[in-house]
Amino acid sequence: MYDITIIGGGIVGLATALRIKEQKPSLKILLLEKENAVAKHQTGHNSGVIHSGLYYKPGSLKATNCIRGYQMLLDFCNRENVPYDLCGKIVVATNEEQRPLLRNLFERGIQNGLLENKMISAAEIKQIEPHVNGLEGIWVPYTGIIDYKTVSEKYAECFQKLGGEIRFGEKVTDIKNRNTHSEVISESGRLFETKLVVNCAGLYSDKVAQLTQPENIKVRIIPFRGEYYKIRPEKHHLVKNLIYPVPDPNFPFLGVHFTRMIEGGVEAGPNAVFAFKREGYKKTDINVPELLEALAWPGFRKVAARYWKTGMGEYYRSFSKAAFTKALQELIPEIQSDDLIPGGSGVRAQACDYDGGLLDDFSIIENKGAINVCNAPSPAATSSLSIGQTVSERVLARI
Repeated sequence: MYDITIIGGGIVGLATALRIKEQKPSLKILLLEKENAVAKHQTGHNSGVIHSGLYYKPGSLKATNCIRGYQMLLDFCNRENVPYDLCGKIVVATNEEQRPLLRNLFERGIQNGLLENKMISAAEIKQIEPHVNGLEGIWVPYTGIIDYKTVSEKYAECFQKLGGEIRFGEKVTDIKNRNTHSEVISESGRLFETKLVVNCAGLYSDKVAQLTQPENIKVRIIPFRGEYYKIRPEKHHLVKNLIYPVPDPNFPFLGVHFTRMIEGGVEAGPNAVFAFKREGYKKTDINVPELLEALAWPGFRKVAARYWKTGMGEYYRSFSKAAFTKALQELIPEIQSDDLIPGGSGVRAQACDYDGGLLDDFSIIENKGAINVCNAPSPAATSSLSIGQTVSERVLARI
């Protein structure tokens, strides 16, 4: 019998396991991961940015966990010798309509405690990023770059050193709630008895949540694929660090941007297109049952109706390198189509409610036998130890 069974070996599941084990070493904790290693999906496919907390509504779970998690992450990396670089970033307004949005974003950053952020002029933008076109911007010195797969592996190592157990190749297919415990059943036929389930299954978090509480899960995960290009080495000089556009406040994505990577090189992207498979990293990846299930969800149909024009633009950029290049040229006019080579992609697990709302905040749903982390997209990697702390407090209050 385990005290806690955590489902999902991404960065949030690992951070949660580690934080619980650190605070209560005597607990018997099991982490189940369906793949053969940690960080195989969202965590291992993101752009490796340490987020400052600039974008998130003050007082929200995203804001509070990102700001607390930021410092927890840096402290962990310093202690465990995980490399990172606080290189800073700029957010750039390229037209007059974006100026008010930029200033609102700056004020939000101040409300979130980012007092070292600075409004910068067009001339100051050129001093930081000489090739960027912008009317004005925000300099965000807190932002950095890191490899979250490396972080995840270190979380796993620390958890196991404390006596935690990780089992790979164990895809959870059923959870049976008993009076005093739950039975977690994997595809291999193994049964794990546990006092409490913690669901950190990312792209399948809603599916696992339905196993623990079939009647009251009012959200569905809608997968959005983000596709990246890499900048050819001879054009790396165009990008010093990180360059972002002013985001659309009505859409939960940050727009195509430039990111210097911790391991070297520069990425451009991502776009955001509806994926036809939850783990669909290629345009040709389709899972018909998952696709039909998403299309049948009333909330998704409402989202599609509301954002069809934005969505079509994202799909156009997905299939048209020229259109992708044009979007990048708003920030760096010198960038050319020939400077871009195909890069990687990731899939974001975006929770969508029944009424068509794309959840803008982290979502944690509790029931008798489980704690379900049902919406933890970006900045969950930056926030991971803080989310883990939040979940661990709820766990320890019940164990």
